[in-house]
This record gives sequence, structure tokens and C-alpha cells, in this order.
Amino acid sequence: MWFFGSKGASGFSSRSTAEEVTHGVDGTGLTAIVTGASSGIGVETARVLALRGVHVVMAVRNTSAGAKVKEDIINQVPGAKVEVMELDLSSMESVRKFASEYISSGRPLNILINNAGIMACPFMLSKDNVELQFATNHLGHFLLTNLLLDTMKNTSRESRREGRIVNVSSDAHLFTYKEGIRFDKITDEPSYSRTTAYAESKLCNILHANELSEQLKQEDEVNITANSLHPGGIMTNLFHHSGIINGIVQAVGKYVLKSVPQGAATTCYVALHPQVGGATGEYFKDSNIGKPSSCTKDSDLAKKLWEFSMNLTNSS
Repeated sequence: MWFFGSKGASGFSSRSTAEEVTHGVDGTGLTAIVTGASSGIGVETARVLALRGVHVVMAVRNTSAGAKVKEDIINQVPGAKVEVMELDLSSMESVRKFASEYISSGRPLNILINNAGIMACPFMLSKDNVELQFATNHLGHFLLTNLLLDTMKNTSRESRREGRIVNVSSDAHLFTYKEGIRFDKITDEPSYSRTTAYAESKLCNILHANELSEQLKQEDEVNITANSLHPGGIMTNLFHHSGIINGIVQAVGKYVLKSVPQGAATTCYVALHPQVGGATGEYFKDSNIGKPSSCTKDSDLAKKLWEFSMNLTNSS
């Protein structure tokens, strides 16, 4: 994939790296949370944001791995402001604990990057009895965003700078069933398909951002955007649950997939670049506005997902 693609309207393409799309952008004074920042594109996202002067809070399940990444970033970027906080997105208790500690710290929050994810794992339930991919990829981020939204609103008002919520999705949403999301199958093992469950969770990321965007538009004096994106096919460890796919990826990936620096580019572009200012409810791909499937524009489905997610998080 990396050797295809011409530059889009933004001036960037699938070959652009995270450093290239943020060149000359000054993030000094901004604070960002990056979930899943201890592996894959999350590491590069945290590093490049720190390189641009952003105070980065790495929200990670494995704090030991996070501490190692933090050390590496500081070694590469002297003076970088990086912190590590524990967050297990598959546990609503952990999400609430993280949000409570963050809010109590008095830190501002300009950018929330919902990056963490798992892919095509066997059927498992979270601690809250929710299918693990839906719980980790969507529900945990949904709850985290809701809990931190007031902090983002206050930060935006006080700093007079636009707040940005960025959901890392995937083009996998193109392979969901016609009805989009099978809400009655979230905890149903007999009908489970690991690839379908992943695709649906990625569709949820887009619908979440779209509905949140619409809700924020209705509030006066709220300068916060919500967008989603596809980072591209990347050489990461997301495929480790599928032996056959992982084998193929390892064999041919370097020829057809993006590198990690290229994979983190769209996230960093949407989070930091002035070109994205004011854009909300959009789906980005290769650091340009992309075209997701028609079901992502289904406002009724987005509202149904929102209500379903609210019920699950409120009843836990």
C-alpha cells in the first residue's frame, strides 16, 4: 500500500509519515491523551505529538511497557512531556478510575485520541460481560470520552483553542452486515464471528464520532470537534490472534502495508494540523477526508448505538 497513492487535497498521501504531516506544527501548550500508546501506531503517535511540544498522557493497560516507551521517547525527544497512566478499556471500572484520577489531577485536556484496539480475537467476554472487541474498541472509549468531555469543554473555553476528539477506526467497517450492527449478538457466542465483531466495533467508532459531533454542534460556545479515521493497513501485532492472517502479513506485509510511521500519520494529522480546524463528523484516510460506507451516515443507527452504549455503561 505504501507505494501506491498520490497526494490529496491536504498535500499528503498514503506514503506520508507522522513527522511529515506535522512538520512545522507547534503543539506547545496542548495536552493529549493517547490510549493504547504502548504498542503499534500508538507509540509513534505519542512520540510525534511529544516531538511537536504536546504534553502526552499515555493511557495504557501495561504500565511497564508504557514506562519503557516513555523512556524511549524522552531519549529521542529531550524535554518531552510524557506521562503514563493505567487504563484497561475492557473494564468500565478501570475507565472510571482513570477518568476520576485524571480529573482530580486538574490537568487540562485538548486532544483525546481513542487509539487502542484489539482485532479478531476468539470469543471472550469482558469483566462486564460484553463481547471483548466491542467492549475494548468501542464501549470503553465511549465511556472514557463521556467522562472526560466536561474537562475538554472547560479546557477549550479557558485556552480558547479547539478541542479535538479522534477515533481510530478502520476500513473494516465496510465488511459489516447490511443492518450495520447486530445489537442482539453482542454477547452471543454461538453466532460469533471474530472478523465480523471486529468490523462492527470499527463501525461503532465512526458512528460514535459522528453522533458526538452532532451533539456538540447543538451546544453553544463549545469548540470541540469529533472525527474518525482509517490509519491504513499496517505492520503491527493486531493480527496475532489469527495465525493464517498473521503469517501472510509477516510474509508480504513489508511490500503492501504501511510502516508504523506512515500508519500514525493520519492520527497525528487529524489531532494537530491546522488544516483540520473546524472539520467535524468527518472520516479521514491517508491524511485526507475519505469516503466511508453509507451506513456510517445512518443517523438513526448512530442514535441507536448511542442509547445502547449509554444503557450498558449506566447499568454496569
